[in-house]
Amino acid sequence: MIAKIGRGKSLFGALSYNMDKVKNNTATVLAGQKIIESPDGTFTTAQISNSFQVYLAANRKTEKPAVHISLNPDPDDRVNNNDYKAIAKDYMEKMGYGKQPFIVFKHNDIERSHIHIVTVCVDEEGRKISDAFEKRRSMAACRELERKYNLKSAVEKKRNQSQPIFKPVNYKAGDIKSQMAAVIRYLPKYYQYTTLGTYNALLLLFNITAEEVKGKYNGTARQGLVYFALNVKGEKASNPFKASLFGKGAGYNEIQSHFEKSKAQLQNSPSRSALKVTIEKAILATKNENEFKAGLRELGINTVVRRTADNRIYGITFIDRQSRSVWNGSQLAKNLSAGTFNEWWNNGNKPEVHLQNPNDLKSSGTSQVMKQSSLPETKDTNPGISDAANTMADIFGGLLPQTQGEDYEEEAFARQMKKKSKGLRR
Repeated sequence: MIAKIGRGKSLFGALSYNMDKVKNNTATVLAGQKIIESPDGTFTTAQISNSFQVYLAANRKTEKPAVHISLNPDPDDRVNNNDYKAIAKDYMEKMGYGKQPFIVFKHNDIERSHIHIVTVCVDEEGRKISDAFEKRRSMAACRELERKYNLKSAVEKKRNQSQPIFKPVNYKAGDIKSQMAAVIRYLPKYYQYTTLGTYNALLLLFNITAEEVKGKYNGTARQGLVYFALNVKGEKASNPFKASLFGKGAGYNEIQSHFEKSKAQLQNSPSRSALKVTIEKAILATKNENEFKAGLRELGINTVVRRTADNRIYGITFIDRQSRSVWNGSQLAKNLSAGTFNEWWNNGNKPEVHLQNPNDLKSSGTSQVMKQSSLPETKDTNPGISDAANTMADIFGGLLPQTQGEDYEEEAFARQMKKKSKGLRR
């Protein structure tokens, strides 16, 4: 179980964030301690807020009295409501909030359920509850509660990074925004790509695409990005999502900056020539598109092919997981452009490849891998988008950090609380 503790000036903001989810039927009020409720057992934001006023009035010096805690069990844990109530009470006791008023919300707006607790860090006599060594105490409390309630250990899971976590967006599963955010937020941290085309080739593996939008606002030209979820055929399956919903790193200016940094880093990268030679060897060692893709995949290279409606290949991108770089074929060499592969796979004109040292093909492990991974002649599968998506686990397993089905709205709200706190110190 993972605990996240946020502090802010506005208690009303923390309560409104959770109560808005209750109104939208993506959260419920699970329990409350010393909280005013209506005769019918329901709660309003005003009533809950009034429950804390005596405590807040007793101490007006504490800069950030509102405390917003989320407790996040592993997605595989199945925690019932009674256990959630007990976990919340036990956690608050261990953190020194056992006698405080607090309210517990259960969120169901992402794949995993989790709880949020809102309280204040001043007691009824106006004394501030100590936050010394808070993170250390919180981690100890979580380990103790994992044992007591038979939950999966977050520490053990962190040690075991072998299982792939990221997967293509499934628009039918709901909460598309959180699914997309878990991917979009991390790609710039782990991969180098230099154009919107190569960025989209990477996003395509997760059933996501980005589009540039242009317009004017108050007479000033503006540019931005919007993101869509795709189905397995590569067709748009959602309304557009503004880049701002996924954080600063997903926006137009930040992506352009990433392109420029990647260009500088890749310009003299030895991975470029190594990848070029590997692809050329794959051409020599294989007979068709399926064999070519399978052989490169065995070597940690994924191939994304873009086709027109009449099956003409107009783009080909190679994703090298060893160097964590993304290349259009034409960036590597003229003979690796989309037109070359269109002639081969659509017209049967296999390109001639002249390696600088032909003996490399015999001596390297590439040809051996190609022979081992060659696919039998079968009915051709979709060689474009769905094929790329289906190889997701092979490509990104263990590469990107593990997540537990992040709630991006929750992350944004936590950042908002921090920003407000920083502003107070200026």
